[in-house]
Amino acid sequence: MSSIRSRRARRQQSELNMTPLIDMVFILLIFFIVTTSFVKEAGVEINRPVANTAVTNESTSLIIGITESNEIWIEGKIYDVRSIRGYMNRFLAETPEGSVVIAADQECKSGLLIKVLDACREAGTTNLSVAARIPS
Repeated sequence: MSSIRSRRARRQQSELNMTPLIDMVFILLIFFIVTTSFVKEAGVEINRPVANTAVTNESTSLIIGITESNEIWIEGKIYDVRSIRGYMNRFLAETPEGSVVIAADQECKSGLLIKVLDACREAGTTNLSVAARIPS
């Protein structure tokens, strides 16, 4: 009788309950997903102008790209200047504290850059900046 009890005791001791460990891993995964900020890239390569007073901005939520051929790119898609305000309204509804960086090519029309800036401001963007390269 004692040998049966000792076998059961050894078997119970050798079992490891994995449920708390799995729960903890899922909680950490959810925590990291929720706290991660995602940057929406323009989706196009821009040759930014050099500025001696440029500073690095680490808290960017959206990048709007204006190419040399005066195309406006957001998240890998081309947009017309008239649709920027509507896009920004949707973006700000999803991310009220989101910051926007406009990366304009040094050869693009300055008038188009001003129209994009105005559309972003009219939509209510408070954290708006224009990208430039830091001189090397």
